[in-house]
Amino acid sequence: MQVGILGFTKAGKTTLFNLLTHSSQQTDKYATSKKTHVGVANVPDDRLVQLRELFNPKKFIPATVTYVDIPGVKKGEGAESLDLPSLREVDALIHVVRAFEDPELLHPDGSVDPQRDIENLDLELILADHELVSRRLERLEKSRKRGLTPDETREQELLEMVILPALDGETPLREIELGSEDEKRLRGFQLLSAKPMLIALNVDEGQLAGGLAEPPTSRAGVSTIVISAPIEAEIAALSDEEQTEFLQDLGVEEPSVDRIIRASYQLLGLISFFTVGEDEVRAWTIRQGTTAKVAAGSIHSDLERGFIRAEVVRWDDLVRLKSLAACREEGILRLEGRDYITQDGEVMHIRSGV
Repeated sequence: MQVGILGFTKAGKTTLFNLLTHSSQQTDKYATSKKTHVGVANVPDDRLVQLRELFNPKKFIPATVTYVDIPGVKKGEGAESLDLPSLREVDALIHVVRAFEDPELLHPDGSVDPQRDIENLDLELILADHELVSRRLERLEKSRKRGLTPDETREQELLEMVILPALDGETPLREIELGSEDEKRLRGFQLLSAKPMLIALNVDEGQLAGGLAEPPTSRAGVSTIVISAPIEAEIAALSDEEQTEFLQDLGVEEPSVDRIIRASYQLLGLISFFTVGEDEVRAWTIRQGTTAKVAAGSIHSDLERGFIRAEVVRWDDLVRLKSLAACREEGILRLEGRDYITQDGEVMHIRSGV
């Protein structure tokens, strides 16, 4: 899973990227990087930690999220200021929105206004999508001379009758309801405004310590979280004990970066199941609603191809009873078939004939 981090210049994008991925990309108060950075973050999961403590394995492999830090967007430049090839590849977006004041660092628009910036960035994504859709429609129109296939005809109808009018009305495509076939047809375009988005409001320490509430989000495909990237950077440099004390002073239960990583996961409807043993304790990423047979394929294609049964137990039952054998004796280690829907936090052992 890849998540793109974007926003207008001086919003704190790269600072957040460094925190999430433990990177050290250069940040400067007055200069702006023009490079795209890529890094990986482990998904914090106390369930997996408890399983590690139980099995003491040789390897411990948490789920991961890949983050792509996109250079700062410049208002009004649309596709010209966006690293489109990188953005097309990501599954979701994090929009870092400046919500802090700094007299030494003026906002490019002259004032701090998070709602304006949210709307303006959506507009930049819409403009980039509009250009791509318009070009595709031009090519389809030229192809009419040779005759369009049924798929091309439906695509043209979808783009002309649904997608382009939405973009003309400055509506992000994530807010458009489509049937499953049309969603699949549109997926190949990797349209930016169709991607789910997490809005990260970057506030100052006073706002964070004051218990700034995360604003409710009623828009489809959008979640919101409040962070303070500079304070998070200070916290990350402390020992575990000092971090806990600092967070308590701020009235915050856990670092914002942990919440962002989990929110990135949830935004895409992802869950984790676990495999355990003395050799390895590992989290595997699947989408909600995935069957046991398909989940087995995320471990190895041979397990999906030769799938027979899955041994399944809840992670907390395993931690409570200390062993799979004890779970089996208690009758809570179940055998599930190929169509069983895998649940978040389950421990699975796959029986395969291959």
